Amino acid sequence: MSVERSLNPLPQDAGIVLLPLARAAIAREIGRHRPAPDEAAWLRELGACFITLTYESRLRGCIGTLEAHRPLGEDVKANAVAAAFRDPRFKPLTLPEFDAIEVEISLLSLLQPVTFADESDALRQLRAGIDGVVFRYGHHKSTFLPQVWRDFAEPTDFLAHLKYKAGLPPDFWDPEVKLSRYTVTKWRESELVAKTS
Repeated sequence: MSVERSLNPLPQDAGIVLLPLARAAIAREIGRHRPAPDEAAWLRELGACFITLTYESRLRGCIGTLEAHRPLGEDVKANAVAAAFRDPRFKPLTLPEFDAIEVEISLLSLLQPVTFADESDALRQLRAGIDGVVFRYGHHKSTFLPQVWRDFAEPTDFLAHLKYKAGLPPDFWDPEVKLSRYTVTKWRESELVAKTS
């Protein structure tokens, strides 16, 4: 049975609920208590998100879910803990880092397969700054959130790094390559503070 995120729109203030929820989950793992209400009914709807942590403006962890398979509130908490302590690229987050990290949540839309004739056709269809992309080839798989377009403005560079992230040469191509795209609604702690102050 396939599960999809409910199409009900989130409340406009979803970020002021989701961001503290993510931070509280990380805090709990390091023995800190952070209150974060999680009773809202929409948190029980299926949702898929990525949690990105930055420290001193550099990536400090990023883990997420591509397809909704559990309630959004649970997905946020689980991915926040995984981004802080289980991203294989980084050592687990330390207590001194906790107050200095910034949390960003990206809520994913449903994945949409991209139909293309060849790599050039696929590249023409990618929308810089809008599309998150999932690359699949055999057991190789990777994704970049739409925010990653900041680092690779050209679709050719974006796709080359996506292939490299999947463990393949940047110039690799095969007719069996599959691409999907998604968009995100995102919230970042510093932006939320700026809006509420």
